[in-house]
Amino acid sequence: MTQEFATYPSLRDRVVLVTGGASGIGAEEVTQFARQGARVAFLDIDDAAAAALTGALARDGLAPPLYRRCDLKDIAALRAAIAEINRQLGAITVLVNNAANDQRHGWEDMTVEYWDERMATNLRHQFFAIQAVAPQMRAAGGGSIINFGSISWHTSQGGMPAYTTAKAAVEGLTKGMARDLGPDGIRVNCIIPGWIMTQRQIDLWLTPEAEAALLQAQCLKTKLVPADVARMVLWLASDDSRMCTSQLWVVDGGRM
Repeated sequence: MTQEFATYPSLRDRVVLVTGGASGIGAEEVTQFARQGARVAFLDIDDAAAAALTGALARDGLAPPLYRRCDLKDIAALRAAIAEINRQLGAITVLVNNAANDQRHGWEDMTVEYWDERMATNLRHQFFAIQAVAPQMRAAGGGSIINFGSISWHTSQGGMPAYTTAKAAVEGLTKGMARDLGPDGIRVNCIIPGWIMTQRQIDLWLTPEAEAALLQAQCLKTKLVPADVARMVLWLASDDSRMCTSQLWVVDGGRM
């Protein structure tokens, strides 16, 4: 049975940017913003997945989102893409810093180069996207920035120290930027997802043993899916949450 989403009138015609929007949680966010009537843009490096997503939305009768290929580790390219979206769609007033990569890695053989690459992949672009969109939001009278953290470091998960370090830092970034941008009417929040069953997670890590341990840890004995996170994203982007900022929003089925 298809579950319905709430409708947020304040999201209609709002310009929204989602990073990492071609697949997984990001694709669900792009889809749900399009269904709200927002003007959606997304960045990714997976051209095939992006084309499949825009095609599916068009077949559903929705306005196709604006896709721009962008390696988020390239800050100059990120800035250029954000400027182009501004020219084409107008001032970005919702930024969803969704993109990340939780590839596992060991601490023993960590190199400086790999550490820096993981920081660039999972943390650095979130700040520079905020820096690029904040003037647009200020000129528009406000906006909503939604960063993505991770449950992994909260649950003392090992096996990926650079990723957990980066995601812990996202929470500090959120708190500091909420203070700095609040006078301009710009809200900054952080979503902490639990283990969300994207196709990547299912293919790489969801074994029967891991699933049993997950459900044992959660209060709610149901696996989380991308739509569960997208619902929180929509609410934080809308005016319904207008006085919510500098907060951490956990969507994990009661695991933490």
